[in-house]
Amino acid sequence: MERQKQIETMLQAAFNPSYLRVVNESHMHSVPANSETHFKLTVASNCFLGQSKVMRHQKIYGILKDLMQDGLHAVALHTYTNEEWQQIQQQTPKSPNCMGGSKGA
Repeated sequence: MERQKQIETMLQAAFNPSYLRVVNESHMHSVPANSETHFKLTVASNCFLGQSKVMRHQKIYGILKDLMQDGLHAVALHTYTNEEWQQIQQQTPKSPNCMGGSKGA
C-alpha cells in the first residue's frame, strides 16, 4: 500500500475525522522523484476536544511512529476540532517553500 493511503487509513481509524486531507508534498523537497517522504496532514475531529496543539500532534506522531522509522521524513500538521475547522472556514494554511538541500541553492 502506498504511504499516503497508509497514513489516510491510520488517521481515519484513530480519529474518525469529519475532514481529513493527506497531501504528498515530497515533490517540493530535495528528494528523488516519486518519493513519499513529506506530507501535509489536515485533520478535523472532535477527538481533539480539550487538547492543546502539542497534545494533538503527539497523538498523530504516535500513530505514525512506525512510518517515521521507515522513511517518512516530515509531516506538517494542521489539527482542528470540528468547531475550529468551521471557524477558520475550512482553509488549510499554505506550505512554505523548502529551503533545505538543493532547493535552498
